Amino acid sequence: MCRMIMATGAFDPQAVVAAAAAMSCGETADHDNKTKAHAHGWGAVWRTASGELATFRDTRPFAESAHESGILEAADFLAIHVRNATLPSQRGLEFTHPLSRPGDDWYFMHNGYLPAAHRHLGLERSEFDTREYFDCLLPPGTLKLAEAEALDVLRSIGAKATSGNAIAVRPDRAYLVHWSPPDTPTPLFFAMHELVEPGTRIVSSEVVADLAPKHRWTPLAPDCLVEILFDDLGAQS
Repeated sequence: MCRMIMATGAFDPQAVVAAAAAMSCGETADHDNKTKAHAHGWGAVWRTASGELATFRDTRPFAESAHESGILEAADFLAIHVRNATLPSQRGLEFTHPLSRPGDDWYFMHNGYLPAAHRHLGLERSEFDTREYFDCLLPPGTLKLAEAEALDVLRSIGAKATSGNAIAVRPDRAYLVHWSPPDTPTPLFFAMHELVEPGTRIVSSEVVADLAPKHRWTPLAPDCLVEILFDDLGAQS
């Protein structure tokens, strides 16, 4: 299982990186899952000052390699994923988020386990549930998501699922999916939290007090799709 954080607008990249580091080490863990630390690699996608997307992936723990990534150059969008692999066999760079596809401009991060996603694709067995979820939610050629359709996909592949929380990014927009089935075994772990201040929005797997006191965070609505249009971010700056 993993931790994710997404920041948009006029945020401090160094503060967001510090928040991701705290989550990766278990310093901010206040939930119902035995997993506290997330040391099986990490990845990020962000927008530079020129409006281009940059990415970085590494199999080392976040705190060991974040300084090598260029992540502090993030301008008005930053998403970070720190990973604790569900299955020991699924460790390594090919399983490290954000995932991407040849000839495609989407980047995809997921927190949760969707062991039945392969069936939606007509496959006999699963190779990697996050990649299969990526292909279910964003088939090649997809340019944007709609909330109703995204939630329908999740409900259709939700057998034995823990969560479909995800961040999907392409050059003109990003989406955050917040969805877990009603019977997820650790609902607090998969709840997401939102901090909204003038010109800034941060959505995080955990409340990080160094970013703002707990009372300024609010629960993100369940079963929702958050859309961020990058042109709108430019208009706000």
